[in-house]
Amino acid sequence: MTKTKLRRQIAWEAARLMYSREVSEYYTAKQKASRRICRGWVKPADLPTNAEIREQVLALTRMSESEADKPRRLLEMRLRAAWWLRKLAPFHPKLIGSVLKGSIREGSDIDVHVFCANVHAITILLDDLGVSYDLQRKRIRKDGEAKVYTHLHVKDSFPIEITVYAPSLMGHRFRCSITGKPIERAGLAELERLISLQHEVDLNQMHSRLTEMDCSPDRANVFLSLLMPLESVKQNPKWHPEGDALYHSMQVFGLAKEAMPYDEEFLLAALLHDVGKAIDRNDHVMAGLEALEGFITPRTAWLIAHHMDVHKIMDHTIGARHRKRLAAHPLYEDLLLLGDCDRHGRVPGAEVDEPEVALDYIEQIDEMFA
Repeated sequence: MTKTKLRRQIAWEAARLMYSREVSEYYTAKQKASRRICRGWVKPADLPTNAEIREQVLALTRMSESEADKPRRLLEMRLRAAWWLRKLAPFHPKLIGSVLKGSIREGSDIDVHVFCANVHAITILLDDLGVSYDLQRKRIRKDGEAKVYTHLHVKDSFPIEITVYAPSLMGHRFRCSITGKPIERAGLAELERLISLQHEVDLNQMHSRLTEMDCSPDRANVFLSLLMPLESVKQNPKWHPEGDALYHSMQVFGLAKEAMPYDEEFLLAALLHDVGKAIDRNDHVMAGLEALEGFITPRTAWLIAHHMDVHKIMDHTIGARHRKRLAAHPLYEDLLLLGDCDRHGRVPGAEVDEPEVALDYIEQIDEMFA
């Protein structure tokens, strides 16, 4: 087998291990994959890079996307677009792009044109909504003329790109730079009719869904509201010489970020594993899970639910059957790593991030590791 072919096979097997969550760390995935692909020793230089493995993980993700799931995703994106058109109503918003045309794919965003003389009027609205966004100005030369385009990239349940134009261009027919044809666009009323016709959702159902979106709290704000009370939770210095539960949680998060900086679910488990201590000290695990229900994934919830079991494993106080069941679980290695971070996150005077900084990091993981 040639070195190139061996490298590709190891990359694919490592990606499969990570995609199936049998393994969650690149180094471990490479070692396991190399042992499965060939019996002999593989030189480190012949192993695939993390980037090569990630490319294969993304390929597996694309292959596993179900066409049957696409209509549901399209509906959810169109409903969220309708919600944004409502919020941006003072700026005469128009939906364009793949969400309007129904040609979404992995990574598609919601593209909206708005018309406003001052972009800061829109940023004030976004600030009031409590969303995170980046403002970007691009200088583009078109038809011999240099123009500056202002974009607002909003972090939401689906990525939103808002392009800001002067009010004088409200009636302008924008044309596609590739085909030269006018760009399709729709206001709120047109989008609602489209949703009703193509997805068989009546207006009452649609308006109910949009109202529910108004009531949904921002996930980061929920996490912050659960973390901050931990600062008042004093712990037994015998087990926690570092101090309060918030300081401990931030240390655990820092260690988790060093171990798996790209894994949002794992980092949330590390950050939030003790939030229940400010709710019910007698059963902080169950209290925390109840408070987090609906805001974390099943994987994060499982890690939090069993993080105390790692202490029993290390103390040899866990029952043999329970340990066997845990060891058979596909997330067992992740659980042991979380437990290791938990045990070592107890250093007096250690430097830690602020909770807001940690949450901002987690929100930006997709962009950083894209």
